[in-house]
Amino acid sequence: MGSMFRHICSQSVKFTAYLLILTVVLFAARQLASAQSYDIVILHGRVMDPETGLDAIRNVGIQGKKIVAISAEPMQGKTVIDATGLVVAPGFIDLHSHGQDEENYRYKAMDGVTTALELEKGVWPVASWYAEREGKALINYGASSGQIPVCMAVMHDTGSWLPRDKVITDTPTAAQQEQILADIEEGLRQGGLGIGMGLAYTPRESPADILKVFQLAARTKEPIFVHVRNPGGLTPGVVDSLQEMIADAAITGASVHVVHINSMANKLTPLALQMIRGARTRAIDITTEAYPYIAGATALESDVFGSGWQQKLDITYSDLLWVETGERLTEESFNRYRKTGGKVILFTNTEEMVRRAMADSMVIIASDGTITDGKGHPRSAGTYARVLGVYVREQKVLTLMEAIRRASLAPAQRLEAFTPQMKHKGRLQVGADADIDVFDPNIVIDKATFQQPAQYSYGFRYVLVSGKPVVRDGKVDESTLPGSAIRAH
Repeated sequence: MGSMFRHICSQSVKFTAYLLILTVVLFAARQLASAQSYDIVILHGRVMDPETGLDAIRNVGIQGKKIVAISAEPMQGKTVIDATGLVVAPGFIDLHSHGQDEENYRYKAMDGVTTALELEKGVWPVASWYAEREGKALINYGASSGQIPVCMAVMHDTGSWLPRDKVITDTPTAAQQEQILADIEEGLRQGGLGIGMGLAYTPRESPADILKVFQLAARTKEPIFVHVRNPGGLTPGVVDSLQEMIADAAITGASVHVVHINSMANKLTPLALQMIRGARTRAIDITTEAYPYIAGATALESDVFGSGWQQKLDITYSDLLWVETGERLTEESFNRYRKTGGKVILFTNTEEMVRRAMADSMVIIASDGTITDGKGHPRSAGTYARVLGVYVREQKVLTLMEAIRRASLAPAQRLEAFTPQMKHKGRLQVGADADIDVFDPNIVIDKATFQQPAQYSYGFRYVLVSGKPVVRDGKVDESTLPGSAIRAH
């Protein structure tokens, strides 16, 4: 009996010693982890990751271009960002950003955008476009192989940004159409992020021509980003236009993304969204996007303002704002400016339709913006802050997590099957790219207006691209240019 007692005591002592050693080891490991020094540490922020659902006070450790630690434990870093009371979220990804220069990248960064992509209009030639930005960009950039610029080049259209003559008036010959397809495919080989199409601007491209583009997209396994043919409720209108896209996707198996659905559908936005959702439930790979404004913008010289534009758009001259001067147009000024060409803002939508689009969980947030010498549409500078400030905080149309998801994870997921780089963006997780927004959800708001569009958004305290601050203490920081190219495959 005594020996058994001694054996039990001996085992108890060993177990106690084991527990003590384990406690010491765990404590030492915890201390070592907390003592590790990262390049950048973001402390005490409300970390929100839309993929895992994480929404908690955490510290974030960044090494180089990657997030390497997310923990409630203390951290040390060479640079420390105190995010107490602030949201820490994945950087926003704008699928529809025409402004692709230093001026626009500054506005994007101040609006929480870490990746801005020109996917609707696209570019041509693709390789030289990327080369021009290498090592010179504040944020990440990329573009599709553009049907519009290819058509303009092949058909010798004299327009600068959008077609204004040959592409509008002349039907492409069989040889020209063959060259258009060949050039688009060459743009894909050069790294173009899918195919950009603007059917409202290339009216002589027949349904058969466009079906060939879808066949090309299906064969190369690249997505199509399309501005559909016609807006509004007339016939032809947005219903016919969406039916063309859905049918072509079903016939070919190509992926299609319909841009700015609310500005194409206007009063028919609920029906348009119903059509897209119906197609998705039947395994058609189709998505869409919207921006949070009641007005769009385009070139006055384009075919959008061809014969019957007032009936098609359901607006008149006074619903147009000439960007260069800020004046509302009359019949006389419309005719005069249409000859010279330039940007015009179209007030075609209603706040109710904007809210419908913002409330729909299927709709990705995108800006469709560009600013030139301080002039343009306010969406160019304020899209994401407006969603967060107006539609999340003020109107409660969607939750904060949902807004973050549709500005970051959703666009990343739309592209990641075609662009492996995007598998590491749109998330705030260990192993993800350190493209990060730190903002105050209580004050974030857009400042850009239709009269004064060139105004930075307010409330983004820090924005990091590849682990480098491009917004620091609420101000643009151009001491480094960490933006990198996003290419297909």
